[in-house]
Amino acid sequence: MKIAFHPKLLDCLPGYNRAQFAKDLASGITVGVLALPLAMAFAIASGCSPAAGIWTAIIAGFITAALGGSRVQIGGPTGAFIPIVYGIVALHGYANLMGATILAGIFLLAMGLARMGQLIRFIPVSVVIGFTNGIAVVIFLAQIKDFFGLKIDNLPAEFFHRIKALAANAHSVDLPTLGLASACFIFLISYNRLAQHVALLRRAPGPLAVLIVGTLVSFLFDLPVETIGSRFHGIPQELPALGFPDLSIHDFGKLISPAITIALLGAIESLLSARVADGLIDDRHDPNQELVAQGLSNIAAPFFGGFAATGAIARTSTNVKTGGRTPIAGIIHALVLLGIVLIAAPLASYVPLATLSAIVMVVAVNMGEWHEFMELRRYTNNYRVILLATFLVTVIFDLTIAVELGMVLACLFFIYRMSELTRIERRPLREEADDPHLLYPDGTMRVAAWQMFGSLFFGAVNKLEVLLDPAAGHPEVVILDMTQLIQLDTTGLEGLESLLDKLKKRGCTLLVCGMNSQPGSLLQRSGFIDQLGDNNVCADLSAALKRAYILLPDLMGGNEENY
Repeated sequence: MKIAFHPKLLDCLPGYNRAQFAKDLASGITVGVLALPLAMAFAIASGCSPAAGIWTAIIAGFITAALGGSRVQIGGPTGAFIPIVYGIVALHGYANLMGATILAGIFLLAMGLARMGQLIRFIPVSVVIGFTNGIAVVIFLAQIKDFFGLKIDNLPAEFFHRIKALAANAHSVDLPTLGLASACFIFLISYNRLAQHVALLRRAPGPLAVLIVGTLVSFLFDLPVETIGSRFHGIPQELPALGFPDLSIHDFGKLISPAITIALLGAIESLLSARVADGLIDDRHDPNQELVAQGLSNIAAPFFGGFAATGAIARTSTNVKTGGRTPIAGIIHALVLLGIVLIAAPLASYVPLATLSAIVMVVAVNMGEWHEFMELRRYTNNYRVILLATFLVTVIFDLTIAVELGMVLACLFFIYRMSELTRIERRPLREEADDPHLLYPDGTMRVAAWQMFGSLFFGAVNKLEVLLDPAAGHPEVVILDMTQLIQLDTTGLEGLESLLDKLKKRGCTLLVCGMNSQPGSLLQRSGFIDQLGDNNVCADLSAALKRAYILLPDLMGGNEENY
């Protein structure tokens, strides 16, 4: 198998000019500034340090842009990872999170090299909407602690324990924290409307504006609220120490399941983001190259103290809207973040956690496709069951279980639907009225023809039983018209072999006619045609009836020409 490694950056460099660089520069600076508050907020919400979020954005952002399969993809930590990363940190610790991230990166890299990028498109939209809305709810619930300033040392990762802990500590609401968080939330929700009337606001991304305003209010009024400095002792103004996470070989066994979850969500979100970007710039991304880049990003980030990353839809859209059209913009975004860390890191100590909590809550509200719940009545019960089951299991249990359940339900409903579309119907013959020799004395047929429709597969093979039903009589010749049979699997083949054997025991001859290419190929390769006999394979129903007259000599004197 030929492995292709061709980043989009290589396609963009020929013909690259100063005018495009100016656009990419402006876009990269804008997205880099936007990524700063989001990286810190997502990291804190995930149970990690804000520095871990920033370095994840820097490393993943650079690799995604330089080696990815999309012209405009921006990589980094995202809100969708919050419940997954928080759960891993709570259960296994931060060192094991980095180990799970590296393992997930290896999985993603293997998927890309194996050219499995297109397989992600097989996930039904009902499953995607279900877990996306579920993740949004989990993110929102996880921010209640910092939004209300509740006195909870460690918020449990498990849903019911988390609800119990929030309810038990509801009395510990901190009013200054709640006031600041509420003001930031309302300001950010209404930011786009305000920007239409205030020219200054149009020049700054909403999360950055809220971060600056919230920090200034907290500092100038000396609000007694928790900040990055009070909880995390600020952000180091230096490059992180490069090193491998402190793990033993025994740790990797328990990290396989979390790593699969990270890889699965990372693949889905990055390819969805790239597909959205394609629509915005009229381009086509390479899904396999994108998975390779995401794999390398997740392998590299933990060596710098980072964690799970993927393509970020909001930052990618911002990149496109501000003029970015090549991976250079994504590289500049990473360098801007690096410059902010090395120059302005001490200022981050004053950022209140309530402001970051409000930013994450707004992200959760915006990422959910809530209108889909209102439109469920327009769709089938199967669609509703899949979406709601995936949503509820994501919220209550785990994303991996939710996606697995959603896919299983989707497959079962698809099998049921396909089996319903598969039909085997009795085909009336005009000869029944013209030739009394075709009938037994009791009026049942000596020659019976059946038409097959759809796909004869494991979910519909039981449809063959109608041919052996005593009510169908005991014909001496059974004709199977396969002109409308488009697909046959090995279980369907086994069903036909069983049918042939039972008909032979009854002294009945089976004829088939009108085979399409796929069923015909399988019947030939399996040896079924040899068992049946070449003479009993006919081009169409008319030819099959001629063969039946030969097999039953008393019909019209056994002369085929008399038919």
